[in-house]
Amino acid sequence: MQNITGRCECGAVAYEVSQMRRTVTFCHCSQCRRISGHYWASTRADITDVHFTAKDSLAWYQSSAHSRRGFCNTCGSSLFYQPIGANHLGIAAGSLDLPTGMTPAKHIFAADRGDYYTIPDDAPHIPD
Repeated sequence: MQNITGRCECGAVAYEVSQMRRTVTFCHCSQCRRISGHYWASTRADITDVHFTAKDSLAWYQSSAHSRRGFCNTCGSSLFYQPIGANHLGIAAGSLDLPTGMTPAKHIFAADRGDYYTIPDDAPHIPD
């Protein structure tokens, strides 16, 4: 399998992924909506499968008692989600270079969605 590449908007954070899930999870929780401007679309990879080709602008903040989020401190792109102590990363699907070949897997925290949109029927809805 060929490495998948991705980056932030300005290119100050760039990465390659050798193996990752080929599906996208859509999170509708209020925190994901705030950091992304809508709902968060992500895939997942083990940390050992992610190689940074540029990371001088990669910054992290602890977003809850259970997780942290990675972003570019130059352009502000939200890029990663990681449960504290986990050996995997949630990777923003929108930061991946095309073509990804990925498909929808599920919508999570569907009951917490914004009141300004409906959730597409492209994958199971999990209310949480």
